[in-house]
Amino acid sequence: MRPLIWIIIVAYLTYVAVDGLRRARRSKGLEGYLLANRSLPWWAVGLSVMATQLSAITLIGTTGQGAVDGMRFVQFYLGLPLAMVILGVTLVPFLHGAKVYTAYEYLERRFDARTRSLTAFLFLMSRGLSVGTILATPGVVFSAMFGWPITWSVAVMGVPAVLYTIFGGVGAVAWADVKQMALVTFSLVAVIVVLIMRIPVGPDDALRLAGTVGRLQVFDFSFDVTRTYTFWSGLIGGCFLMLSYFGTDQSQVQRYLAAKSVDQARISLLVSAYWKIPLQALVLLVGVLVFVFYLFQAAPLYFNPTDARRAQQSDTALFAQLDAHYRVASADLHVAAARMASARDRVTRVSATSAFLASDSAVRVVRGAALALATKDPKAPARDVNYIIPHFVLTELPVWLAGLFMAAVLAAAMSAIAAELNSLATTTVIDFYRRWVRPESSDAHYLTVSKVATGFWGLFACVVATHAATLGSLIEVVNKFGSFFYGEILGVFLLAMVAGARAFGAFVGLLAGIAAVAAVSIYAPAVSFLWYNVVGAATVVAVGMLLSIVGRSRLNSRR
Repeated sequence: MRPLIWIIIVAYLTYVAVDGLRRARRSKGLEGYLLANRSLPWWAVGLSVMATQLSAITLIGTTGQGAVDGMRFVQFYLGLPLAMVILGVTLVPFLHGAKVYTAYEYLERRFDARTRSLTAFLFLMSRGLSVGTILATPGVVFSAMFGWPITWSVAVMGVPAVLYTIFGGVGAVAWADVKQMALVTFSLVAVIVVLIMRIPVGPDDALRLAGTVGRLQVFDFSFDVTRTYTFWSGLIGGCFLMLSYFGTDQSQVQRYLAAKSVDQARISLLVSAYWKIPLQALVLLVGVLVFVFYLFQAAPLYFNPTDARRAQQSDTALFAQLDAHYRVASADLHVAAARMASARDRVTRVSATSAFLASDSAVRVVRGAALALATKDPKAPARDVNYIIPHFVLTELPVWLAGLFMAAVLAAAMSAIAAELNSLATTTVIDFYRRWVRPESSDAHYLTVSKVATGFWGLFACVVATHAATLGSLIEVVNKFGSFFYGEILGVFLLAMVAGARAFGAFVGLLAGIAAVAAVSIYAPAVSFLWYNVVGAATVVAVGMLLSIVGRSRLNSRR
């Protein structure tokens, strides 16, 4: 990698780290470390919430998703505005007014300690797995750049991020997020400008090419639970996922608990509600334009150099044969794309479109066979999605912009990891250590334990990250991990807002929700993970209310 890129990356990360640690010194005591003394303004909280979503995994995984699958992923966020409005009038004033450190503290006040502990444990599992996936993103970048093993690549990013988090606090994290949002947004816009200038056809023809192969299809109105990205899965399943993530996940709740007031907490969520979808569409558009760019430029058979070496070592003769077929198919695709872009009359356009679709299909077939050779896995094409954007950035962008983009990726990763580790440490200390191990101790002691817990979860995340990078599209992996638990957690909080719900019903309902989601994932694996959130929440509420009603009836009959 060129020296100027390293200079830009190191300079930016040093600035963020130094400024974050400087702000962290202003936060005294446990409340300052975990909640920034509840003093953050709405705009900082709002940008921080958005920055967690617009993380490194978005810059790498979502742009790659746009390149291979187009704009359909934006449907995933259709339920977000509705979820934010609901949270603004329900859980936000509920939890902010309770003056708690974690969302799960409230569950003990409403139900009992075991419900609180089980819900907090589910959060730790879901967020611990997710932060490992987030950490895998910069690991993928380093692996693609240098051919390092994924373990070393994760350590290069993970160790500094964990150390930064241990010494910082939620205030430092939030202000780092503000800087991150500015850099990420600028980088995305700059990349789009460069792509438009580099693609040898006009923007209208570029979008027509993308649309011909389905990259611009946004909405799918079919009600098919086996399809992940549809209008209904995004609106219904996505709404449940966003309600749980922003309303009950400590990594997000901790942000608006740190706001100055309930009104400022509400406004911060509305900022995310109305700006997230346009930003997500912008990210996906970068991926779509990268796809169009490679219609006219030579793309590698493997975007991941490690896969290329593995395939060549696996079967040298077959690798050479596939590489030759790919070169021919790619050349045909370049010609077909140029012909289609220049076609103006109807007859020529129909003929050109047919040739273009056939060429695109031939390229995909060869690349699929090549990826399967590298991994011995028929589902291998999903793996390469995480390496498309790193390859494009490092080989095609001007050096200054490549440096800024890489700095944005790594800064976003550090910021997101810091936020997640901070929330994991908070839940570990408040909901388990202080509740069950040392209920009476000084803030200084709890602060020390919080830093130890941060180190533990950082190590856990590094272990998960080494495996997550091999599971396919990282943006899908992180949401799959969350969807196994988010619906059940949401269901418990929904029960908490129902006056007639009882502790026994909430606890058993939570267990039933876990069992229901597990059953769906095992016995109906074709069902999209987005619907797990609906299944989990509905089961917890149904079983919890049924048992609460039965228990109340038995109590009344004994009187």
